[in-house]
Amino acid sequence: MDRLDNTIRPYAWGSPTAIPHLLGTEPTGEPQAEMWMGAHPGAPSRTGRGTLVEVIGADPEKELGPAAVAKFGPRLPFLLKILAAGAPLSLQVHPDLEQAKEGYADEERRGIPVDAPHRNYKDANHKPELICALTEFDGLCGFRDPLAAAGLLDDLGIDSLKPYVDLLHAHPEDAALREVLTAILTADPEEMSRTVAEAATACTRLGGAYAPYADIAHHYPGDPGVIAAMLLNHVRLQPGEALYLGAGVPHAYLNGLGVEIMANSDNVLRCGLTPKHVDVPELLRIVRFRPSDPGVLRPEASPDGEELYETPIDEFRLSRYVLPEAGGAHDLTRATPQILLCTAGTVRAGEHDLTPGRSVFVPAGEKAEVSGTGTLFRATVVA
Repeated sequence: MDRLDNTIRPYAWGSPTAIPHLLGTEPTGEPQAEMWMGAHPGAPSRTGRGTLVEVIGADPEKELGPAAVAKFGPRLPFLLKILAAGAPLSLQVHPDLEQAKEGYADEERRGIPVDAPHRNYKDANHKPELICALTEFDGLCGFRDPLAAAGLLDDLGIDSLKPYVDLLHAHPEDAALREVLTAILTADPEEMSRTVAEAATACTRLGGAYAPYADIAHHYPGDPGVIAAMLLNHVRLQPGEALYLGAGVPHAYLNGLGVEIMANSDNVLRCGLTPKHVDVPELLRIVRFRPSDPGVLRPEASPDGEELYETPIDEFRLSRYVLPEAGGAHDLTRATPQILLCTAGTVRAGEHDLTPGRSVFVPAGEKAEVSGTGTLFRATVVA
């Protein structure tokens, strides 16, 4: 197996302290948002044999296994991250696989450069995600019941929000949610900025359930995404709990440290809380306008100590092992590629001692025996 040297991405919303604290390093004073583990071409992990892209490219079947190559092609189909949100991320949705293929082909046909700021589809893949909390973790996920959203907006006592409140009482629910989100994102910018400022003041005064939206407004003053965020479920994960984010589900991470895994894609349609391009017509085509429970996931334990986070897709499979002090070795050998990430304690993986934030890549079929005391996350595929 190969010890991984991973890139930390300094996005503006990142926490300056959470990842350094996990790694046991000194903060630089700059935001450290994500540490990437995998073979994403934007920042592939480095090994003693070259980058993980180079290692896999030299012999895909040996590194990934025949079954994974047959199912996903000669590439690692997932990206594993440590994500540290010190401020809210953009409110966003991801396309399903068919939408991604269509959107990518259309933008290629129209000759839009892949790096153009108004480009929606960077590739032809979908981007399901799973976030597992390492600390208390706040996020937004899926639409609230429209009547609950109407009550939240109405209690702010702002006249310019009354039309949205009335719309949210209409039926059917999906049409009501679509009409309100459309109205928010297409409103006159100056009028919306004033409404957001009033809402921010009211949320600060009311506190409680309104506190997350006061914080969002602090980071994104005047942004229509502040009002759009109030249409969504607020969820607070405890360490070990997770959220699965499928296609078309609007979401945003607000604050906290977690392990994130996703299909290898950069396709994002933004709804707000960002200075970046918001393509309202395409966004409305992708969003699934139905109220839903956030669906907090808790791992399902097996007799061998593996705790699995069940998801409905095959590009990734995330589980963890909480290794006790007196425990023996665990054989994690699989016929599919793996990344093993330590998040607590010290775990021996093959010849490597892993401390928090350190990881290894295990080629398909290679012996993978782990021991020690700590928490180990295991990322692989279903093939």
